[in-house]
Amino acid sequence: MRILALGDIVGLETVEFLRNNLWNFRKDNKIDFVIANGENVNDIFGLGLDEAKILLDCGIDVITTGNHVWGRRDIYDFLDSTENVIRPVNYPSGAPGSGYTIVNADGFKILCINVLGTVFMDSLTSPFDAVDTVLVREKGNYDIALLDVHAEATSEKLAMGYHFDGRITAVFGTHTHVQTADERVLPAGSGYITDLGMTGPKDGILGVDKDTVLYRFLTKMPKRYTVAQGNIEAQGAIFDIEPFAKKTLSVKRVKF
Repeated sequence: MRILALGDIVGLETVEFLRNNLWNFRKDNKIDFVIANGENVNDIFGLGLDEAKILLDCGIDVITTGNHVWGRRDIYDFLDSTENVIRPVNYPSGAPGSGYTIVNADGFKILCINVLGTVFMDSLTSPFDAVDTVLVREKGNYDIALLDVHAEATSEKLAMGYHFDGRITAVFGTHTHVQTADERVLPAGSGYITDLGMTGPKDGILGVDKDTVLYRFLTKMPKRYTVAQGNIEAQGAIFDIEPFAKKTLSVKRVKF
């Protein structure tokens, strides 16, 4: 099985880019399943209902999110009713939606988990404990497992990778919008990369208009973030997986 994981999607123009290009990329690269982080689609802070539906129609099977998941209220009810968009599992149980889902693809059941790091981020339940709880609860109900670790600290992401090595088939980081060059298969067979990168405009700073970011750094004054303009690039990684063994055979960084 071949799985494509895409880094944080930034901006409405990137939604159109994916609508025009993702199905062709899937076909050309024989991708069986796509998972992507969508928390920065709408004005960098959130994912709108209409945009979520477009992304699910244009070739993304499951959308994960992160600390900006609550930026658009129109997604709240959809989170409660869909199995294809999830929020971090370590938010309190009263929050809308679920932190994981099990979906069918190519005859296999895929467990997708989303978790938020706690180093330099919100104070939530331990991401390690939260994911462990899911694995225990769903034991025997899935064939392979994927984990999006939406976190600031690279050390926390790598620690998650080693902690779940051999128990989760592929562990990948999101949030920092910079694609890392440490893709690998860990000793017990889990595919890993610290950050998938960003799917969005290349000419800004992490997808944000560069002049806005420079203004904030140089003046220390507030200014509303806006999405950068210019050429768009999708970044992520392809995981080649042996589903019967629940192991990753190879990980390859991609851009298109």
